[in-house]
Amino acid sequence: MKRFFIAVAAIFAATELYALDSLAVQAIKPVVSPIVVDTLATESDALKVLLFNDGTWRYVQSRTIEQDSTVYGRYWDIDNISAYRGVKLDSLPQSVAINLVDSLKSYRYPIVGRITSRYGIRHRRAHNGIDIALKVGDTICAAFDGRVRFSKATDTGYGTLVIIRHDNGIETYHGHLSARLVEEGDRVVAGQPIALGGNSGRSTGPHLHFETRYYGQSFDPERLINFRTGELRRDCFLLKKGYFSIYSRYEQDFNAEAERESAEKKETALSAEKRYYKVRSGDYLGLIAKRNHTTVSAICRLNGIKSTTVLQIGRVLRVK
Repeated sequence: MKRFFIAVAAIFAATELYALDSLAVQAIKPVVSPIVVDTLATESDALKVLLFNDGTWRYVQSRTIEQDSTVYGRYWDIDNISAYRGVKLDSLPQSVAINLVDSLKSYRYPIVGRITSRYGIRHRRAHNGIDIALKVGDTICAAFDGRVRFSKATDTGYGTLVIIRHDNGIETYHGHLSARLVEEGDRVVAGQPIALGGNSGRSTGPHLHFETRYYGQSFDPERLINFRTGELRRDCFLLKKGYFSIYSRYEQDFNAEAERESAEKKETALSAEKRYYKVRSGDYLGLIAKRNHTTVSAICRLNGIKSTTVLQIGRVLRVK
């Protein structure tokens, strides 16, 4: 690890003047995406150390073959923007819990900038992401660890486009680029430069078009990231099927979301308290009640039966 501490000291020395000159800028832009400048090995083959140009560092886990065979094995297409053309919305679950970061906190803000257009309907057309103002040539970084699925100059509205599929299954789209710094199949880590901002494709000025998608379905990126501060809204995100609607915006229904989240927590707690019992040979209501520390009347009330009801073997009764 001697090399690690020497490298960290060198980075601090090189960035000392920059830190002093940028204090005023930092007050306006609270989140800056550091750039990976070196990768160091550790005594463990499963961990590496990443050094960033702002003097910070973090560990990153090595990927496993199992992850490659699931997230990066199915629906992998480097030639087409959409890799999930055969997946229908009806086939997706009503909700899915997605870990945005692991214990190593592998997340970096893609780019600091002002949002010029949000997710939703714009000029009577679906705008499937958000637009962030930038200057041509500004560095754009990967938000999470992952692998580049698509990296091409296209003749679509996206212009030059980089798509990254992340370890959690979410894909991020980066459009209107002036240059690509990564190619299909490249591994990337959160904070790694992947492209330079531009004005390619259907664009009225330099900006980054940033999308978040799950199995090809877009949802509002502001559900994941607070673009005013650059911070994640939460480490674990409950993605609901209703979010795939172009009319489902984060800020638009924030209060309703809070109320629904509170109601869902209560429902989850109540569901966790529920207990069920499958009737076996020789069972009767008194015995079932004794085994589950309840009463016959309570079981009858929960299941809409009488104390004289004949129980069929295999029947499932709610006991709490």
